[in-house]
Amino acid sequence: MQADEIRALYAYHFALNRRLWDECIVPLTQAQFLQKFDYSIGSIRNHMVHMPNIDDNWFQLFGGHAEAKPTFKNVVHYPTRAKIRAYWDEVLERQQRVLAALTDEQVNQLVPLSLGGAAVDVPLWQLMLHVINHGTDHRAQVLALLHQVGVKGFPQDLVFFLAPRR
Repeated sequence: MQADEIRALYAYHFALNRRLWDECIVPLTQAQFLQKFDYSIGSIRNHMVHMPNIDDNWFQLFGGHAEAKPTFKNVVHYPTRAKIRAYWDEVLERQQRVLAALTDEQVNQLVPLSLGGAAVDVPLWQLMLHVINHGTDHRAQVLALLHQVGVKGFPQDLVFFLAPRR
């Protein structure tokens, strides 16, 4: 795997996150945004805090901060879309700095992890793909919740992002 390929996949990840915000989250009423669902992690707001939080935790590791402990944001500290969007923008800026400095050699380095109590070495590119996959999963969950409140979603297939670029 090469760094440019990872950057291209993150361009997709970032573009779909922006589209979710701009087309679907911004038009919501506050009641729709905070509506409780008995699904996954609850409200649309909860998902919109969770997604950048997990990205940020992983990018701490990707940026060379292996000693950083994952933190989990409490959604009550993010009562408005404006505050959450500002957080997304901060995380995006940090991600873009890490991606800009990423080399082919780094992408293929093994990262020691503890998964389920077992020590494993995982190539960095696989962990970076995991983050994109996590985002796809939660965007799909948010799109399903949006459908339940009457908001039209959009396809998020990678091919739709890549096709116009060819």
